[in-house]
Amino acid sequence: MHRSYELSLTTQGPTYPPSEVMDPNGDFVVIGRVNRAAADGTTSSAWGAAIVSADSPLPPHGDNAPHRIVRELPEDPNALTQADRDMVLHTLPLPLPCNNYPMLFAPDQLPDAHRVVRPSYAFHEVPIPDLRPEDGRRVAEPVTLGQWVRATGSLDVTVVEGGHAAEFAFEFAGLVPDSMYTVMSLREGDLSPEPHGPFRPGPLGIPNAFFADGAGKGRYRAVLPNPFPAPGAPGPRRIVNVVLLWMSYQQNYGGAIGHFGLGGDIHAQLKLREYSFHEFVTTAADG
Repeated sequence: MHRSYELSLTTQGPTYPPSEVMDPNGDFVVIGRVNRAAADGTTSSAWGAAIVSADSPLPPHGDNAPHRIVRELPEDPNALTQADRDMVLHTLPLPLPCNNYPMLFAPDQLPDAHRVVRPSYAFHEVPIPDLRPEDGRRVAEPVTLGQWVRATGSLDVTVVEGGHAAEFAFEFAGLVPDSMYTVMSLREGDLSPEPHGPFRPGPLGIPNAFFADGAGKGRYRAVLPNPFPAPGAPGPRRIVNVVLLWMSYQQNYGGAIGHFGLGGDIHAQLKLREYSFHEFVTTAADG
């Protein structure tokens, strides 16, 4: 079985923090689900774009509250003003603001990640560990919103190995040139509230890294064992989404997707808007 998908531009992982990218004023640059107050008093969460205050209300994990919107952005990237296109993108400070996802992303590598305090950095000024000026930093110019929104990606998923595995093959264009990317898998329950979650998201294959070339193009391929077990079947939790992450520290973290996650050192740029892959079923190799 085979199916193709087009990935959607984003700056968002889960809904909190509202984005994994900040502007120079310390507000979230949201391309993804924007929480707004509905007429009936509930919170609607629809795909859109906006600048959102870091002081937005923070509900318990699993709940949503209206974002405090500083101003709207056009959902069509071609409609951005020149000032917005020139906006220099930044990491989130640490500890992560407006965050209710209680998860360590690299428990073996950095078990005290939640105690680290750092400011927000422009993407091209992130303090890469052990960097020396003579080493030749390749992302040395500001990364702007206009550059970010050029990204596109396609995904082909094919069931292989007699139904025991699936191949994920990606083609990307418009990426930040000469920089490191990784691909993340999101599985059922990764973002669920207790008692059924949350879980730590993982790489889509290991190593899950690739390098965008000077034209911003890249390819990535991974084959995963039994990524889509039938509901109720034993085995791993189903993969329900994939996310392209730009790595602001230009590092790969093995079995972890990052040290800090969610805008601290990983920054979602492309993903599927909805949970997907319902049509696929795989089985364990010994099943």
